[in-house]
Amino acid sequence: MKIKTFVFNLVEENTYILYDETDECVIIDAGCHKPNEKQELKEFIYDNELDVKHLINTHLHFDHCFGANFVCDTFGVELSAHSMDEDFLKHLPEQAARFGFKITEPTPRIGNYIKEGDIISFGRQKLKAIHVPGHSPGSIVLYNEKEGLLFTGDVLFQRSIGRTDLPGGNFDTLISGIKNKLFVLPDTTRVFPGHGPETSIGYEKANNFYVK
Repeated sequence: MKIKTFVFNLVEENTYILYDETDECVIIDAGCHKPNEKQELKEFIYDNELDVKHLINTHLHFDHCFGANFVCDTFGVELSAHSMDEDFLKHLPEQAARFGFKITEPTPRIGNYIKEGDIISFGRQKLKAIHVPGHSPGSIVLYNEKEGLLFTGDVLFQRSIGRTDLPGGNFDTLISGIKNKLFVLPDTTRVFPGHGPETSIGYEKANNFYVK
């Protein structure tokens, strides 16, 4: 499977496009905010003749949602996310304003609800949804077991974890989920977080100060 990473908006959010030899793809966390960022994402998909099958959000904080309507309208897909984060969409403009961003587009809506254990298929690939609340109530992690890839949103970063001081956050819940659901995966599992560089499960088990 091929992975294209974009770093979008002033919060430096990672948006991922996953695709394989079938040219079917999924977009994870469309954080494209400015027109040039949306154009960059669109051009990559068109230039590579990709067929967008899913838009998946690991969670619904504003910096991961900027481009949701754009992707849905441009590629004819619906937003997929966990129901427990749906309330964030109702207050998206206010949420963004607290961090100095302005959202004028219509609020995205969830078209497909994802829950623990769901399998999202595209091409010859499968992503398993793992529910890991604590950063937000509906945070999910996406696991490709075949290739040992994990897309963690804001649950787990290189040597760090997601904030737990935001509405719906809980430090103990987040740490428990990381230990019991993510750190049981093979050490070689590559971790692609919602912000910052790639890491691995083995590296985080050995070096992540927060998860001890």
